[in-house]
Amino acid sequence: MPPSDRHDRPVVGPSLLLKAALGVLFLAFPATMLAQSVPPALEAPPARPPVTGSNGEKLIGMPKFHDPAPYDINEHTGYKQIFDGNSFNGWDADPTIWRVDNGVMVGETLEGKPKGNNYIVYRGDKPRDFDLKLQMKIEKGGGGGIQYRSVTGVPWTRPQPKGQPPYDLKFMMTGPQADFWFPVSAQQAAHTGQWYSENTMQGILAYRGQVTQALPGQPNRLVANIGDKQALGGYVKVNEWNDYEVIARGGVMIHIMNGQLMAVFIDDNKDSVNNQPGLIGFEIESQPCKISVRNIWLRMFD
Repeated sequence: MPPSDRHDRPVVGPSLLLKAALGVLFLAFPATMLAQSVPPALEAPPARPPVTGSNGEKLIGMPKFHDPAPYDINEHTGYKQIFDGNSFNGWDADPTIWRVDNGVMVGETLEGKPKGNNYIVYRGDKPRDFDLKLQMKIEKGGGGGIQYRSVTGVPWTRPQPKGQPPYDLKFMMTGPQADFWFPVSAQQAAHTGQWYSENTMQGILAYRGQVTQALPGQPNRLVANIGDKQALGGYVKVNEWNDYEVIARGGVMIHIMNGQLMAVFIDDNKDSVNNQPGLIGFEIESQPCKISVRNIWLRMFD
């Protein structure tokens, strides 16, 4: 451009450019704030009356601190009941082991009649991110647990008890489990509440009382302690109903019994088998054993 032309054109100074950029930013700011607004249900009233700032603006101050709503196993906003208490509609079950008894789902094995693992499978949904609430008790011995993000049809890694026919794989579940065992021994009792992978070589990845994490390509690592494994057993009721809750969000899987956090496993490998949508079900293992389940509620976020 010739020098004469350059002098004839107005020059936009840095200050004007800055003001223009700030103007664009301020125009966009309300929309950003709107997209990130605080949910009204989480807002608390101010701790004190508002005051007027030095420039005449209204300052609402700090929120009034408050406790959360109390623990309530019977709080079912957004949930649906997946067991009707009258039938196994929506479920796959071996009728020689599982039955409905007075509104309760019951699985039972008998003394002197060896049985391998067996599962009742809910076929109605395959959630990945969910809350599952139920009540459960175990009697006589043996153990079991809650399967989730699981699949059926995978060949079993352990043999049936001697003299038993091959496993019917439609009743066999592979995947994450929230364990529950009758306290025949201290070792068995300590399994209750832990994170266990059924029918894989992962085994126990978060014992009761642990928060563990697995990064892609790495083994699980302890990142925090919830409490002593044996002491947490004091929250488990023997031969009585226990509230049991499983919360799964992304790679985070949480086990809660009777309102007490028991175990957390975080799997940060998005392609992990533990992070896929899957089936929900219940296991019975060993004999004699009687497992009862009722009030099964599911809330899905998929």
